[in-house]
Amino acid sequence: MNSKVDFYFNKAGKWQQAIEQLRIIVLDCGLKEELKWGVPCYQLNDSNIVLIHTFKDYCALLLIKGALLKDPQNILIQQTKNVQAGRQIRFSNLIEIIELSPTIKTYIKEAIEVEKAGLKVEYKAPAEFEMAEEFQKQLSKMPMLKKAFEALTPGRQRAYLLYFSAAKQSKTREARVEKAIPQILNGKGLDD
Repeated sequence: MNSKVDFYFNKAGKWQQAIEQLRIIVLDCGLKEELKWGVPCYQLNDSNIVLIHTFKDYCALLLIKGALLKDPQNILIQQTKNVQAGRQIRFSNLIEIIELSPTIKTYIKEAIEVEKAGLKVEYKAPAEFEMAEEFQKQLSKMPMLKKAFEALTPGRQRAYLLYFSAAKQSKTREARVEKAIPQILNGKGLDD
């Protein structure tokens, strides 16, 4: 156990007992406990394997390369259609975690083996994502914007494409594109 992570378990409210049990299960698999993105993260040789996190209606384990796992129990959940690698195992109470403990350990051990084998998730290329019409128009009008966008890392390109296309109204998409243009021209990602 890493004392830097204790605060997360102490503030968990209604999920405190549940995530404490998840902590015991994960640590029993021989992983190192760290704090990443403000949540408990469990690593093998500095590679992230699994996170524990809480939400309003459930707590969960997030298996970083969960898309590569077999999932014979059909318990892995893809959070949204745009999540490519990670998969969650969601829990609604402590009893469920205790009952699934052997299964949870099996999934974590498989995730460890995936990491040891050096397996990688094949991410979709940015060109495979939907491009908002409003952004396409700007790329056509501004060759420098197009060049700057193409120079961004694939992850940054994906983030912009998802952000632009997530807006339901054209007006909102236009506003998002306009606001992002300076960032893109400066070679920055959405959250940089």
